[in-house]
Amino acid sequence: MGYFSSSVGRKFFMALTGLFLVVFLLVHLIANLTLFGGPDAFNAASHFMGTNPLIQIMQPVLALGFVAHIIMGIILEYKNMISRPIGYIKNNANANSKWTSRNMIVTGLMIFAFLFLHIINYFIPFKTTEIHNHYEFVVELFKNPIYTFIYVIAFILLGMHLMHGFQSSLTTTGIRNRKYQKCIEQMGVAYSIIIAIGFSSIALWFYFVN
Repeated sequence: MGYFSSSVGRKFFMALTGLFLVVFLLVHLIANLTLFGGPDAFNAASHFMGTNPLIQIMQPVLALGFVAHIIMGIILEYKNMISRPIGYIKNNANANSKWTSRNMIVTGLMIFAFLFLHIINYFIPFKTTEIHNHYEFVVELFKNPIYTFIYVIAFILLGMHLMHGFQSSLTTTGIRNRKYQKCIEQMGVAYSIIIAIGFSSIALWFYFVN
């Protein structure tokens, strides 16, 4: 416990939970993209996700990982704040760092708020009621302009959060190497864009087109 109570330990734990969630998001996006395949494809994917033993075990682990990631982020932000109680007379933040890196806690908390809404509107009904056609249920959610707007904004924020978090996690865990730095940075940007556009495009397609 001594290691994880240190600044280095907390950052390492934060990075590990972040990378864990990076994998989950990609799997989740692949499952959601089956919506474009129609009711049979998405219902089959939903059935698999809802009955596969490994996924059922991983769901609470992922939930705990996400909560731990948020809590650790708040702790790290608080520690950073109290370590510099007196601000600089002149601090050109825009010149020193990117907006995404300076506002990770802001985007993280907004994403957490969306997740809470998503659980109420999507996850709880799936677990507590007998839904025969998951495809129709999801498509109906995307017909709601307020839900779709919040959904798209949330994944744009998530993309921005990932833009910095992906590279930061690799650096903290020691995976990032100077030799491959440029390639890893490009991978991080590409991954963030794919996640943001992938999820957002699904919502916009079923709101405007389908």
